[in-house]
Amino acid sequence: MKNRIYLITLVLISSLISSCESDDNSDFNNDFETSSNALSDFKKTTHNSYKYTVVEASWSGPAWETTISVSNGKVVQRKFKYTNTQGLGNNIPKEALEWTENGNEIGIHKDNGAVALTLDEIYSKAELEWLPKRNNAKTYFETKNNGLISTCGYVEDGCQDDCFRGIHIKSIEALREALVF
Repeated sequence: MKNRIYLITLVLISSLISSCESDDNSDFNNDFETSSNALSDFKKTTHNSYKYTVVEASWSGPAWETTISVSNGKVVQRKFKYTNTQGLGNNIPKEALEWTENGNEIGIHKDNGAVALTLDEIYSKAELEWLPKRNNAKTYFETKNNGLISTCGYVEDGCQDDCFRGIHIKSIEALREALVF
């Protein structure tokens, strides 16, 4: 009888510990779930056709933005442009300062611009890569795009320059016209 009580107690404690661990994976579980629901609603109302703009900047001055267009759940266009060229130097070719990729061209500019992802892929990266708790980092999660992700990522403790790992989305809106390439 004593062994049975110990076994039941052990099982209860183990299940309690494991449930606490999964709840503790991120400080933003409830916010992320609410935002994921907002994403589902957004995709329904836009027929999974939208565009979003990612903004990035360096501590040394340059800043840029990338607009990704998604039609029926597939990335169809990626536009890049520098919004501040201070610190870049004067010998940058004009075609490197602003460009557009369509259809099969998407991804040919390897050195600049945000990776061409759908919002589903961004939410997956958020959940698996950017939001899990880290002992050595501060994590950020904001939903200033009508409940959709605006900032998601982390900065490792002690890092000095260009340390943010994640995404800053300036805007997300329905795609007005279907883009086909």
